[in-house]
Amino acid sequence: MLIDAHCHLDAVAFETDRDAVIDAAKAVGVSRFIVPATVRKRWPHVLALGERDDVRICLGLHPYFIEQHHLDDLTALETLVNQRLYDAPQTRPVAIGECGIDGRFTDSLDAQWHYFDAQLSIAKRCRLPVVVHCVKANDKVSQRLRQQALPRAGLVHAFAGSYAQAAKFLDAGYILGLGGAVTYERAQKLRRVVAALPDDGFVLETDSPDMPLCGYQGQRNEPSRVAQVAKVVAELRGQCLSTVAASSRDNAARVFGLNDHS
Repeated sequence: MLIDAHCHLDAVAFETDRDAVIDAAKAVGVSRFIVPATVRKRWPHVLALGERDDVRICLGLHPYFIEQHHLDDLTALETLVNQRLYDAPQTRPVAIGECGIDGRFTDSLDAQWHYFDAQLSIAKRCRLPVVVHCVKANDKVSQRLRQQALPRAGLVHAFAGSYAQAAKFLDAGYILGLGGAVTYERAQKLRRVVAALPDDGFVLETDSPDMPLCGYQGQRNEPSRVAQVAKVVAELRGQCLSTVAASSRDNAARVFGLNDHS
């Protein structure tokens, strides 16, 4: 069985057919979905999904939406996380995120670092892992993560760097998210990294509804396609599909503290 370790099932893109999308994923063997948050106004939607037995949630503030964030969102985030950890265990977050740095947006980097550092501190205080968005900032982000030395590390989502950069994250205790990017033949550097990763160094993900796989450009991405990601990863690693699925499942369970591997 498969886990989609990073999908935004709360997105408006799934508003009209979310149940059908989840059913389609289950039909190809996806049994669990990890859903990270992006902005404060979407937290209630993420929490609602967390009521499902097959969904685990993360709460955070995404750097892509930096203009929608306010400083009091950080206080609200920590308050909500603590409340859910202790008073509402059925929807307890398994991580802080999605948080991080997007180097494509240079004008907002100071603000991005402020929100990222603050969320790392929240994760440390709450003893939760983090789900990290890292674009064009692998070296700086890996350095910051090593400096922070969180007790529970986390996931670097949609990794697309070199093996040397991958090794820095792995050495700091983080695992790497592999998604649609690996399905493109032109992504030769990433494919070489995927082939060389240790079995305990990755999880499979889709980032639905974003990051479409090769052959699906321009279409909404869906969690069911994590099965195709798994197939490509297995081919690149020279492993059978069941081995790759089991590695991803075990790694997600370890990092997010899942109480079973279903």
